[in-house]
Amino acid sequence: MTENRRTLYPEIEPYDTGMLDVGDGHTIYWERVGTPGGKPAVFLHGGPGAGCSPGQRRQFDPALYDVLLFDQRGCGRSTPFASLDHNTTWDIVGDMERLREMCGHEKWLVFGGSWGSTLALSYAQTHPDRVTELVLRGIFLSRQSELDWLCSYGASELYPEEWDRFVDHVPKDRQDDLIEAYRDLLDDPDPEVRKAAASAWNRWEGVTVTLLPEEDTINNMADGENAVATARIENHYFRNGCFLDEGQLLENAHKLAGIPGVIVQGRHDCCTPPRSAWDLKQVWPEVELQIVSDGGHLYTEPGITDGLVRASDRFAGKSA
Repeated sequence: MTENRRTLYPEIEPYDTGMLDVGDGHTIYWERVGTPGGKPAVFLHGGPGAGCSPGQRRQFDPALYDVLLFDQRGCGRSTPFASLDHNTTWDIVGDMERLREMCGHEKWLVFGGSWGSTLALSYAQTHPDRVTELVLRGIFLSRQSELDWLCSYGASELYPEEWDRFVDHVPKDRQDDLIEAYRDLLDDPDPEVRKAAASAWNRWEGVTVTLLPEEDTINNMADGENAVATARIENHYFRNGCFLDEGQLLENAHKLAGIPGVIVQGRHDCCTPPRSAWDLKQVWPEVELQIVSDGGHLYTEPGITDGLVRASDRFAGKSA
């Protein structure tokens, strides 16, 4: 029933922040929100490359949780900004372990959406003994079919006018491989060329993540402070299959056995369509898959928010 949907918790400020040197020349920004000594949790932002934002803190009851959020390598307030060196899925998995140890947690709930779900699954399959629960949104398994959906054929058929705009930014003789073509533009020595390419790359993603037209969201993604970092880092990960073997997260799903989990997936998610969530459910039968009939990709959509907040409440022992 849509009239009983949960909403985000009120705005909250971190009770502690800092920078952690994780090696390889990278320093990670982190923040902790909620109540010290509360249920440990880690939040994984999307992108790759997006960085965390104040609104993401609000998916947890601050009276019950002690949540760590951090900007992944090259993102947000982490340094060096937009760096691709030593920036892989497995580097970030290692950073998560360093952050867990810094916090003094034996185990924690892992919460991530979109690329954050990819990272959450990678971490949980590597360190299942460190995960109490998984709360996931907009499943992205980094299979070739998912990359093709975004960058070759699929979403292109739903947003033809925006797809043509995305493609037309690339020279005609390079349009058969947009990921590689954009890589060259994003690495161009001319900062204006890089900026324009980042704007075009991010605008296309912004279109696919918004269920209903949200020009402010799309424009912020296209031209916000993190636009170049988001585009460069995301393109870097896409070019490398997110540093995962084809189908790896499905093949290793047996390692999640015994970990309670909830997937909140929008039926009309045009960025990470429901097929991947469904495929994951087939090999991880214990997980609860919620397909939100009027939902898209973003956590701020009413049905998606409701599912995520109810899941985090439940795993903290709070009744509906």
